[in-house]
Amino acid sequence: MLTVHHLNNSRSQRVLWLLEELGVPYELKRYQRDPKTMLAPPELRAVHPLGKSPVITDDGLTIAESGAIIEYLIDRYGHGQLAPAPGTPARLQYTYWLHYAEGSAMPPLLLKLIASRIATAPMPFFAKPIARKIASTLQSSFIDPQLALHLGYIESTLSKTGWFVGDTFSAADIQMSFPLEAAASRGGQNDKLPSVMAFLQRIHARPAYQRALERGGKYDYAS
Repeated sequence: MLTVHHLNNSRSQRVLWLLEELGVPYELKRYQRDPKTMLAPPELRAVHPLGKSPVITDDGLTIAESGAIIEYLIDRYGHGQLAPAPGTPARLQYTYWLHYAEGSAMPPLLLKLIASRIATAPMPFFAKPIARKIASTLQSSFIDPQLALHLGYIESTLSKTGWFVGDTFSAADIQMSFPLEAAASRGGQNDKLPSVMAFLQRIHARPAYQRALERGGKYDYAS
């Protein structure tokens, strides 16, 4: 049976949601982050050498990376659902957003998280002003402008139809959910993003999304 190796508060929530949308049965194996480091437990390295989530195992295959997992699940179990037909302009747009989510949207969000942790990390008193200055400069000169650029682009896209590919819900919307949930949580620009916030409300109300929350457990980004 298809198994999802699910880490709490992680990108693997998207995989559960996709499977619930497709109605595909799956086994769920849960892992908990270390409460101090917030890293995945070492048990995940027994599944994949990098020890990260999401990872799925299916029919003797081990597949990591959210975009690759979504493509595999759509190809094998989608039966034409949640993806445009191959060879169409819509399919190219769909593939773009599958890769954009992690390749372009997530890096500035990750940098913002790192900068905030540097500013609050325990360290010798004489180093704190220097560390805080570096973190503040990095945020103001690079991270926040990049976030504004990307979120403005996404807001413009969603303002047209409410979805990322044409006027219908697709797996590209599932893939893009995590960076937008993370942006809503720590991006600090929600009042400038009405289409993004409306998108999040729509996806959070979907029955399959709610079923995925029930299966996966507490997920802070859904609030």
